Amino acid sequence: MRRLLSLGLLGFLLSCQAPETKDSIQIVCTTGILGDLVAELVEGIDSVEVHSLMGPGTDPHLYKASQGDVFLLSKGDLIIYHGLHLEGKMQTVLEKLDEGKVYAAAEALNPQKLIQVSDYDNTYDPHVWFDLKLWAELSLNLQSRLVKMFPDQKALLKSNAHRYRKTLDSLHNWATTKIKEIPENQRVLITAHDAFKYFGAAFNIEVRGLQGISTTAEFGIRDVSDLANFISEQKIPAIFVESSVSPRAIEAVIEASGRKGHELHLGGELYSDALGEAKTTEGHFTGMFIHNVNTISEALKK
Repeated sequence: MRRLLSLGLLGFLLSCQAPETKDSIQIVCTTGILGDLVAELVEGIDSVEVHSLMGPGTDPHLYKASQGDVFLLSKGDLIIYHGLHLEGKMQTVLEKLDEGKVYAAAEALNPQKLIQVSDYDNTYDPHVWFDLKLWAELSLNLQSRLVKMFPDQKALLKSNAHRYRKTLDSLHNWATTKIKEIPENQRVLITAHDAFKYFGAAFNIEVRGLQGISTTAEFGIRDVSDLANFISEQKIPAIFVESSVSPRAIEAVIEASGRKGHELHLGGELYSDALGEAKTTEGHFTGMFIHNVNTISEALKK
């Protein structure tokens, strides 16, 4: 991956400080998924602005910060990033900022609840938002961090977080019922990169990705052929593209399956590492999750 920031920009980022007087508190989040969560938690607190660096369709694994991002980070009162290497090399930049105003949300989770992807180092799958119970736990930790910033708003933050976790609990129950509509032998979710392992564990559905947990991983002809063989043998009806990942890999698998005599359909587009467009249902976390579950269920139960 190319360097995210030039040395000059990095120096600027590390040396800049927010203005001494300003009209509002600035909270800067790396991903839209995090930004949506923070906006839910701080709802009702005056003079707070929540910014997300990565918009719809953005791949955080490959993301390269712009000069505008550098400016937002430099003036942020609190910078919230996901961690667990979701943001790729950008995490190195974030770790060099003032420790007091930077918070790695997923790294506050209990490692025993995370999916480990390497036996040789402590590398974990970062896509924890697809396990709604883990996401609820992350929101509780984030609530505690926000209370430190807004001690006078402790009751409001607690109320907002409680409401949000109740929503996640209802969403989990609904998704469990919806996934059960898929015949057991067809509960196989295949996407371009392996972003849905937590989803699979939470809802008892087998998950496979052509690439690894990061889109920086390369795939070859053998990978495509092996996956097409598996799909043909299991008679899987559909696979899915992701809004933040090029469809090239999935198109190659569909073509390879066709050459093996298996008619494989494109099940639709899923949101994996990014939300949908602003001002749409999928532009919020719960709407994105509902879209994914409906798309998966409808395509695989045919």
